[in-house]
Amino acid sequence: MSLLPSYLRWGNLVGKRVLVRVDFNTPVLDVDGVLTVTDDFRIRSTLPLFEELLGLGATVVACTHFGRPKGQVVAKYSVEPVRRRLAQLCPEVELMENLRFNPGEESNDPAFGASLVEGFDYYINEAFSASHREHASIMIPPTLLPSAAGPNLQREVTTIRALLTSPARPFVAIVGGAKVADKLGIVRVLSEKADTVIVGGGMAFTFEVDQGRSIGSSLFDESHLDECASLLAGANVLIPADSRGLADGQPFGDASCRGDVIDFGANIPDGFVGLDIGPKAIDEFCEVIAKARTILWNGPMGVFEDPRLSAGTEAVARAVASSDAVSVIGGGDSVSALQSYGLEDQVSFVSTGGGASLELVELGDLPGLRALRESPFN
Repeated sequence: MSLLPSYLRWGNLVGKRVLVRVDFNTPVLDVDGVLTVTDDFRIRSTLPLFEELLGLGATVVACTHFGRPKGQVVAKYSVEPVRRRLAQLCPEVELMENLRFNPGEESNDPAFGASLVEGFDYYINEAFSASHREHASIMIPPTLLPSAAGPNLQREVTTIRALLTSPARPFVAIVGGAKVADKLGIVRVLSEKADTVIVGGGMAFTFEVDQGRSIGSSLFDESHLDECASLLAGANVLIPADSRGLADGQPFGDASCRGDVIDFGANIPDGFVGLDIGPKAIDEFCEVIAKARTILWNGPMGVFEDPRLSAGTEAVARAVASSDAVSVIGGGDSVSALQSYGLEDQVSFVSTGGGASLELVELGDLPGLRALRESPFN
């Protein structure tokens, strides 16, 4: 993949208008009747770019998607709470309304993309986490304006490429999450590049079935069983030795839920569901992580939002944070876990992209990166 174009080559921007595609799809919560941003990590990470552009004399306007309004104007998906937080942090930057209010955004409509850049002189893609999508705000502006990658996008790409091409060894990849179908491609690629691939979360149960273990009512995808078996045959994929969970029907998912958690050992009986890795798996995973010199972590080990089922994810997070290895954390859930345990400052790199990080690892390129490289103005 060739180098991405940099906005630094534009020089003085006095009198120029710059459109910056960001990903401010942040969590919000109703606080006393007002929707309020509860995690402004993505907004804060973009402030250095805004400040630099403003310092060069530019007028800066940002645009983002927010939620899934499906091409319609839906009040709860207005960017207003994000706009209020941005105004507190950088009042000089304007934020457009939700791109996804227009059906042309997700359909990659050239006319909508052209309407976005009317009156602008330059375009910057600073939305790495959205660059795996062929949407109008990502794909069309580079065909119409001088365009560049923002510093966070550049850093994301450079970090992930270095991780895959020249990692210090042992290189340990940790992949978690619920659906095995979403992560099989990345596990396959990482199994060829990493010394050990640790698999946890709900996706691990399909791998466990291949080993002849019983999983009760836990998540299982029979259509991908053969692929899991093939990956396990490679000998460097490590799955949980045991699990913890609840009886069927017991509520779970947040701190308000009640009920005793059960340690199942290697096999989960009928009538029960696995929702976290067990103590033996925690010990094995942490031992491997402790020996690593490079770590990539994407996805939790269980339903960590529920304190009863957070032991596995917390143990992995603390093992990664305490390691001297180069550690790259990607995916919203992994980042949220680090933040909830106060560990985000104890890792080498926190990626803003979940699906984008995985697709870049798996495929080596993203549509948004290709659009920047192929811009006729570069």
